[in-house]
Amino acid sequence: MTLKILPNADLEREISPEANSNLWKSLGDDPAFEIRFAPVRKKHVVIHIAATDEAVDPKFYINRGRGFREKDTVTLPAGSRFVVTADVGTIGTICALRADPATFPTTLGFEVKAFSSAKSAEKHIAALLGAHGPAERVDLGKLPQYWTKMPKMAFGKRSPSRTIQYAEASYRLAADLAPSPVSATSGIWLSVVVPVYNAPPRYLDDLVRSFESQNEQGTELILSDDGSTSPETKQWYETQKSKDNIRFVVNGSNGGIAAATNAGLSQARGLWVAFLDHDDMIAPHAFKVMRHVFEQNPNTNFLYTDELVVDDTLRPTGLMLKPAYDPVLLTGVNYINHFSIYRRSRLQEIGYLRIGYDGSQDYDLLLRYLEGLPDDTVLHLPYPAYWWRRNGRTYSRKFMDAATANARKALSERFALRQQPIRVEEALTDTLHRVMFDRPEASWPKISIIIPSKDSLDLISRVLKDIFERTDYANFEVLVVDNGSSDQAVLDLYDHYRQTYPQFSASIMPEQFNFSRSVNRGLSTATGEHRLILNNDVEIIEPGWLKEMVTCLAYEGTGIVGAKLLYGNNKLQHAGVVVGFGGLAGHWYMSKPREFGGPMNRLHVRNSMTCVTGAVMLISGDCARAIGLFDEENFAVAYNDVDYCLRAHKAGFRIIWTPFACLYHHESLSRGSDKSGERRKRFEQEKNNLRRLHGTLTFADRALNPAYSRDKSDPKILIPTKLHTPQ
Repeated sequence: MTLKILPNADLEREISPEANSNLWKSLGDDPAFEIRFAPVRKKHVVIHIAATDEAVDPKFYINRGRGFREKDTVTLPAGSRFVVTADVGTIGTICALRADPATFPTTLGFEVKAFSSAKSAEKHIAALLGAHGPAERVDLGKLPQYWTKMPKMAFGKRSPSRTIQYAEASYRLAADLAPSPVSATSGIWLSVVVPVYNAPPRYLDDLVRSFESQNEQGTELILSDDGSTSPETKQWYETQKSKDNIRFVVNGSNGGIAAATNAGLSQARGLWVAFLDHDDMIAPHAFKVMRHVFEQNPNTNFLYTDELVVDDTLRPTGLMLKPAYDPVLLTGVNYINHFSIYRRSRLQEIGYLRIGYDGSQDYDLLLRYLEGLPDDTVLHLPYPAYWWRRNGRTYSRKFMDAATANARKALSERFALRQQPIRVEEALTDTLHRVMFDRPEASWPKISIIIPSKDSLDLISRVLKDIFERTDYANFEVLVVDNGSSDQAVLDLYDHYRQTYPQFSASIMPEQFNFSRSVNRGLSTATGEHRLILNNDVEIIEPGWLKEMVTCLAYEGTGIVGAKLLYGNNKLQHAGVVVGFGGLAGHWYMSKPREFGGPMNRLHVRNSMTCVTGAVMLISGDCARAIGLFDEENFAVAYNDVDYCLRAHKAGFRIIWTPFACLYHHESLSRGSDKSGERRKRFEQEKNNLRRLHGTLTFADRALNPAYSRDKSDPKILIPTKLHTPQ
């Protein structure tokens, strides 16, 4: 049998000096290979997937006779290497298997071979293991061989990808946008500064063409050459005609990106300044949409946009869809990146870009520029205004270690200005960042840990043991709020802890289960500086979980902190709650692999969210005093955490989710289901209460780009029917 491997638009073959290289680059978050075989074929298929950097999370779509459907997938836990086998039979009308090797941009090895006999397949597998070392072995088993519903034959061109559909719809809508009356953007309102070094002429032609096609008055393009040595680049300059709105600054020697950018900045005349890399482009109608935002929001101090990722031939391969401004997320990753539009006057005040931050000079500039600005003057424009040509040749890719070190130096200096001594360590992705706030051991504040519970000996005994014996935190009290345990073993357990630990108490009051009432009983007796709500069905994994949560309170204005929670099978249970999912609120990316990074690897760093789950929820003393008690009347069991977080959010408190406090949550084991009888009736009423009190049907959660759907945990891109308003 002849195998055919058909990669989708999110994949391209990695250039390698080795002959017959099996290395591929994933350029987006949905790479997929379709593995095709003939009606008469070899029976045993062996697939080898090898990560070259971070762990990957492969998924296989098995055609069970009705095409590739989401319900017929096999998702593997994240790992570095996989050997996957399948029996496709020797004959059949189903002639394809789909493999999605990862859910994020990365480089990986992918190889498929077929064998007539199981013995030959095992010999090949042994050779793989001998050459490359251990791998996770997965057998997909005997796959279906015949269609139960024949597919419709496809004629003509393949339909465009979701990325292309989204971009084209956005640009059509922008073309129809009426020009804004000019007030805040009169005169020269925008300067685009581009540092250039040995750029291929076709890149510069594309860039200039994208600028001129904007056809927007009051804009200028400044190309600042950093001492290019390429004859082609030099000749390109000679062929260019002088124009009032396109100017060249030719520097005599190579001083680096920061120096070249500053030289261009010194010639800028615009009220606003944007930066462009010499191999990237401006999207259609970008200036018109940006100008409209500035006219509608004259108090804006900073604006950033979404990005369309394109390959070297300008074929769209992915989207960078960003959330609203989040200073916490920005300390973990420069998610803002392009376009960043700055007030020129403020750039002058802070001294432009700094030399010595190569690879992260833009990140250093962002941190210094945004310091002290009110959050509501920093706007995100959900429009793919920037075309990022992702070709693997940027400075930060070639010299990632230096760029990462410089990013962390910039972060440390930013916090030093606030008299907050920190260290910066690697996040769950080693090139991203985790800010560590240094403090003496004796200075950790007292935490009141409130645990609602009833009976459930296995659960309560485990969580208490985990707190007292497996948690690296000395200053706490534990308040078990029991609504009527009758199990003598549980009562004896309480007595044991009372006698052993003076900081333990258990209050028993027989009453109908009402989570909010139980929490309120704990809050009313808490003596700690901060309060931690903890479910009894939580299992602690890492001893530093509580220190991490308390650490997050060091971010300005933080009132609530939530943790990363896993199901017992190591799949994600909680990575934050998005308001508006299903018209209510829901966890995003549930059941993804433990190491799933999400868009821009957001789930590998701390994020601001609108809500987090009450299963593990730290509430600052200031927040508890300002917001008060949980709502016992409207949210006895469901959505009480969402209601509390929304009240805190509306009062101006920041809510943070952190992946560095990771615990198991064996969800609702002690309570049972809400799907029948009185429980179902109560659950439906509490849904209605959430919609009524917080308008969740129309709530625009700032943690989620408005281009994403609100219908399920794993949001998809929606094709826009109108331009999104700034966040």
